[in-house]
Amino acid sequence: MHMSDQNEIYSKVVRAGKRTYFFDIKATKGNDLYITLTESKKSFGEDGSDNYQKHKIFLYKEDFEKFKEGLDDVLTKIEELKN
Repeated sequence: MHMSDQNEIYSKVVRAGKRTYFFDIKATKGNDLYITLTESKKSFGEDGSDNYQKHKIFLYKEDFEKFKEGLDDVLTKIEELKN
């Protein structure tokens, strides 16, 4: 384990087409838990070399419930709109 990975508690990888999502639970020095959500997408440079574009969101414990409520709400709405 690398020094930068010592605060990582759990990781879930979700492969979805051209994108990969990483859901990581990490701990602060004070042992407060937080989540990082990372989207990784493979892209190709002009020279044909491949690289990865990454976008990261940090979600802190005080926001977990509100984030979950918002996500649940939009997923429910999507299901309603599909019918």
